Amino acid sequence: MDGEDLGESAVLDVLDKQIIHGLVTDARIPFARLGAILGVSEQTVARRYRSLRERGMLHVAGQVNTVPLGRTRWILRMRTAPNRAVALAEALARQPDVSWVSLLATGFEVTCVCRPRSVERQDELLLRMIPRATQVLELTVHEVMRQFPFAEEWPRYSRLLTAGQLRELGPRPPMWEPRGPEKSVQLSREDEAMLAILGRDGRASYAQIATATGWSSSRVARRMSELIASGVLYFDLDFALERMGYVSRALLWMRVRPGDLEAVGRAVATHPEVAFVAATTGTVNLVAAVVCHDTAHLYRYVTESLGALPGINDVQVLSALRMFKQSSTLLDDRKVGVVP
Repeated sequence: MDGEDLGESAVLDVLDKQIIHGLVTDARIPFARLGAILGVSEQTVARRYRSLRERGMLHVAGQVNTVPLGRTRWILRMRTAPNRAVALAEALARQPDVSWVSLLATGFEVTCVCRPRSVERQDELLLRMIPRATQVLELTVHEVMRQFPFAEEWPRYSRLLTAGQLRELGPRPPMWEPRGPEKSVQLSREDEAMLAILGRDGRASYAQIATATGWSSSRVARRMSELIASGVLYFDLDFALERMGYVSRALLWMRVRPGDLEAVGRAVATHPEVAFVAATTGTVNLVAAVVCHDTAHLYRYVTESLGALPGINDVQVLSALRMFKQSSTLLDDRKVGVVP
């Protein structure tokens, strides 16, 4: 066993990790199929999944990619007074189209990702609500130009499956390119009802969604497949990182020479510590979220893995003092929980 896996072995065994990899690859894979691939029963997979959820180890959620809807994503950095930072972060975490809310170790900077679904909501968030908040002393807004895809999503447990199992599981659907489709996707009221349910539980049954939308289960399945194919709907997993042994999380803001930006972004996306990397507008043009076991691990990553890449002119390392929200779930006592 790799020494860096020891911290998480107390809460996740090999089968847990194999199931997690299956869900990362296909969040809605039937438990019977996943069990057959892993050589265990459907009941065993279902029981392990329920345990992971009940222990607050993971949460599966359907997410809306705003690019095919003709919108974009924004990363916000807000400077605030130290005694107001927690209140600001908590208020942002309650917004449904705001994610990855964190308080950085400086003690007075809060960052988040905004994914407004309309021009009106974008203006409300970026031009009125957040700038007018009394806690916000300074606001910097970065547009996400390109999110770099991973060959394997974090936490990267494919090494625990055989080549045959990986072939049976199949590849994760490719990340939707930021250019978007030829024509913006339009969502109906029924689509919105389905997306709301999947946002709370990415594995909600077709029957449950059918009841909320008035559609048949077969129509729900067909429409879900269409939204996935269009890039509007994708599935994400949130994890209780500290309980898995990852206590050092950081945002890295980099200045990269424009001609090297694509190559550096692709290279950073291959690093096992990296959970997100994107090219942005603004005074820095590359941002990465990294997950490490401890500060020494973070130091090794910055000086060795990142330091070996040509083209990076400057790196600002900002450790996360506290995470308030991940992609769709609020954090409480190091567990993940569904947003009300």
